[in-house]
Amino acid sequence: MTWYSIDTWIVVVGIMAAVSCALLGNFLVLRKMSMMGDAISHAVLPGLAIAFLITGARASLTMFIGAAVVGVLTAIFTQWVSRFGKVDEGASMGIVFTTLFALGLLLIVQAADHVDLDASCVLYGAIELTPLDVVWRPQLFGSVWEVPRAVLVLGPVCLVNLLFVVFFFKELRISSFDSELATTMGINANLIHYLLMTLVAITTVAAFEAVGSIIVIAMLIVPAAAAHLLTDRLNIMVILSVVLAVIAAVLGHISAILLPGWMGFDPLVVDATSTSGMMAVMAGVIFTVVLFCAPRHGILVKKFRRLEVVDDSENTIA
Repeated sequence: MTWYSIDTWIVVVGIMAAVSCALLGNFLVLRKMSMMGDAISHAVLPGLAIAFLITGARASLTMFIGAAVVGVLTAIFTQWVSRFGKVDEGASMGIVFTTLFALGLLLIVQAADHVDLDASCVLYGAIELTPLDVVWRPQLFGSVWEVPRAVLVLGPVCLVNLLFVVFFFKELRISSFDSELATTMGINANLIHYLLMTLVAITTVAAFEAVGSIIVIAMLIVPAAAAHLLTDRLNIMVILSVVLAVIAAVLGHISAILLPGWMGFDPLVVDATSTSGMMAVMAGVIFTVVLFCAPRHGILVKKFRRLEVVDDSENTIA
């Protein structure tokens, strides 16, 4: 396997996206809102269309702002429909994101025909091309570093998410398990909820262009779910989810390089495999291993414990 500098930047972008999602994903899993990332990634389409209609351009900053605003509104509308419509949280997500997604498609078809919408790009992103979009060339250690725009976008997002989790860990923990208890303790559970949803929306939009919706959804859910099986302590769960997200990102790109050759494809073919898709696959593989082998909650461990109990009871009776 030949490793180039472009591969390093691809992995760095993947790690930043994965860690940004995993940090927040822990609290989505605990709040039973795992599919909020999926809802937001679908619902940002009208924001993109409206931003194009207002400015007449496809500038990244304008699109980012439009998508982020609609992403935040998605979280607000979901909470509003669930609370005032007396429907399940999952049902309210389905109502909101399908409505906004349909509205976005209508806007694009009717009034924004010149917007390019590539289905494969929406699903898988363009992480392999992110190292080519260089916007900063600092000189460090006697050499020029070509820093991609995706790193400059995802880096601050990852840092903000980390600071949010660190400084509001107590509030996030209490409000995630018992919002009423949080209120009695003087914690504004609604404010924490909307701050979390706002960061989820910003993270989803920031990672959307580079890595696509598949890895965003996967990294919001899978590392946190796997970490939850490994520990019952929230602080350890957050750390484990970040570690698992990093491992999935690294193994995903390595497998994307090696897999075509193993399957008989030409390794020089660019679209033989998708790095984003393989990162999501590796996250799934890690979760499967944890699901069966987790020390306390693994399927195999539980089965062996039952067998030991049965053997002990038979020996006692004998």
